[in-house]
Amino acid sequence: MINLIIGFVAIAATCSIYFLAKLLHQKLKLTFTVPVVTSTFIVIILLLIFKIPYETFMIGGQWIKELQGPAVVALAYPLYKQRDVLKKHLTPILLGSCVGVAVGISAGILLAKAAGFEDEIILSLTTKSVTMPVAVAIVETLGGVTSLAAVFVLVAGFGGVFFSSMVYKLFRINDDIAKSVGLGSGSHAIGIAKALESSLREGSISTIAMIVCAVTVSIIAPWLVQLLLY
Repeated sequence: MINLIIGFVAIAATCSIYFLAKLLHQKLKLTFTVPVVTSTFIVIILLLIFKIPYETFMIGGQWIKELQGPAVVALAYPLYKQRDVLKKHLTPILLGSCVGVAVGISAGILLAKAAGFEDEIILSLTTKSVTMPVAVAIVETLGGVTSLAAVFVLVAGFGGVFFSSMVYKLFRINDDIAKSVGLGSGSHAIGIAKALESSLREGSISTIAMIVCAVTVSIIAPWLVQLLLY
């Protein structure tokens, strides 16, 4: 019974924080106030202030986590609605996603190797640009640390949200397809959330990019690790 109450409180608090974060973002419309980012930091701060163990919070958080699967499946609806657009631009979406994956993995390995990081950390870094469940599964097969992989995935997601606008301006990227592919291939689900703020079309393209990246990383990551790391 106690666990049930704790779980309900954790879910209600998390949903309330996200709702307030969403209202804040709608009012300020700043890159750094994206709801998924601000609500995450608020939850972390509250857990630290009130000294609530992570295990206690996850009594309710686990229920929210279980909804991740249905949420991903629900992305099929915008894909269906935008099927004509996706068919029309399928080639640049697929090519852009594959190139993004190859560059992301290669750059991560080479930069981390040049900085002198241990192989275990580098292996954990290779899947930073794919969605969390896929990243953790791939890192396990590569021999990396799954907890580090999860952190790198979050950093890549938040980084894409924070710096995407700056990158668009710097490289004069104005095409919405290019923006969407970049967010989906570089920042996975968090990038999709950012793309959906612009339009259903951009969110759909980002979703396809994320899916392509997840499949591509699982295929080429072991090969690139062998080629560039050892």
